[in-house]
Amino acid sequence: MPERSSQQTGKDAERLALRHLEQQGLRLLAQNWACRRGELDLVMLDGDTVVFVEVRYRQHAQWGGALASIDGRKRQKLILAAQHFLQQQTRWANHPCRFDVVTMDSTTPRLNWLRNAFDSQ
Repeated sequence: MPERSSQQTGKDAERLALRHLEQQGLRLLAQNWACRRGELDLVMLDGDTVVFVEVRYRQHAQWGGALASIDGRKRQKLILAAQHFLQQQTRWANHPCRFDVVTMDSTTPRLNWLRNAFDSQ
């Protein structure tokens, strides 16, 4: 059986994250929302809060694993994409927002959901 591509593995991780977050009561607003500023893996609603979720999967935990892969430059791209989303989807523009991160790696079989992982400052 051929190895799965990293793109397919990433899509599988997004599917698992989406299922988990929906089980926790969040509602999907958008998936793989893209603009010229970047892409948002999942945009969800938690009560009245718009949640921008970055899903990260890493095969190996070297270099800090999935969470460490979200550096300052990546955070800035996510913030700009989120701002663009809110400009395009004005219905959500006045709602509180937060950035969550869901990480998974092959060494740990569980999903790690970090609420409010970083802010837009």
